[in-house]
Formats: sequence, C-alpha cells, structure tokens
Amino acid sequence: MSYDRYVAICKPLHYGTLLGSRACVHMAAAAWATGFLYSLLHTANTFSLPLCKGNAVDQFFCEIPQILKLSCSGTYLRELGLLVVSVWVGFGCFVFIVVSYVQILRAVLRIPSEQGRHKAFSTCLPHLAVVSLFVSTAMFAYLKPPSISSPILDLLVSVLYSVAPPAVNPLIYSMRNQELKDALWKLMKGCI
Repeated sequence: MSYDRYVAICKPLHYGTLLGSRACVHMAAAAWATGFLYSLLHTANTFSLPLCKGNAVDQFFCEIPQILKLSCSGTYLRELGLLVVSVWVGFGCFVFIVVSYVQILRAVLRIPSEQGRHKAFSTCLPHLAVVSLFVSTAMFAYLKPPSISSPILDLLVSVLYSVAPPAVNPLIYSMRNQELKDALWKLMKGCI
C-alpha cells in the first residue's frame, strides 16, 4: 500500500508502468513467500517444543508467547532466534513504509495548492491509520513487561491487534465517501 501511494503521488505519470500486473505479481509473491517462510519458522519451532504444562492456551488462537509459556524446556535461545528474525522482518517492512511516506511527504509539501495537498494527504491517511493501529497494539502485545502481564490483558491486546485493524479497515477507507460520513454523523447525533 505504501509503495502504491508513493508511485501514485510521486510518479503519477509512471504509475501504469511501475505498478503493472507483473510488478504486482512480484510484490504479492514476495509478500507470500516471506509470510510462508516466517510462519514455517514459527511452526517448526512450535512443534519441536516439549510441552509439560498441558496443551491448553489461554488465548483465542495459538500465539507464540503463550505456547512458550507451556514449554518445559529452556526456550531462551529459541525466543532470541525468533525475536531476531521477527525484528529483522518487521524492521524491513517498517523502514520500507517510512521511506515511502517520507518521499510522499516531501512531494506533497511541494504541491502549490492547498486543495492538492489535502487530496494527497487524504489518500495516505487511511493506510497510515490502519498501519499505526496494528503496529502500536502489536508492539504493546509483544514488548510489554511481564510484570503487567495477565491472561485477560494478553487476550484483550491480542484481539486488538489481530481483529481490530481488519475490522476497522473498511470503515477507515470508506470515510472518504461523503454519504458514509453524513450517515455516521447522523448516527452519532442520534446517540447523543
């Protein structure tokens, strides 16, 4: 999404050539391959763990930290390895998004008209809102200190980062539709 926005705003005349069907297939294949290899790493690690505290996880899905809590073997090296790979993959995606949006910001600030800048920002803000929601809740879920960890808080946070971004995604992207804005405003006024 960030590359799409970058090409649309910074190189609009080259959009068809830079984001043709071949480029989209390559980007999708790279994303799928990275996701497959990353999940394969987690799956292989999970299935090789001996579980001595039962096999019931206090979550609505099998999340890696919860499975590591059930293990009776020393998981320090496994956790460290997974953390390094996770940080590497996440940091790569984060850098790509940040670099894309810095370039977009530079291009938008050079637009002379206020209306043009507003239109350019309005195409980028929905994506940034969804990415920010996902990244902030996921960071809290995985980087919070164990001292504030509780089963209900872990469950709540995992729901927030796994369910909330996809659920609000259609709402955020459709907020550019004036009819939806008017209906939402009318609903809010009726509730108040």
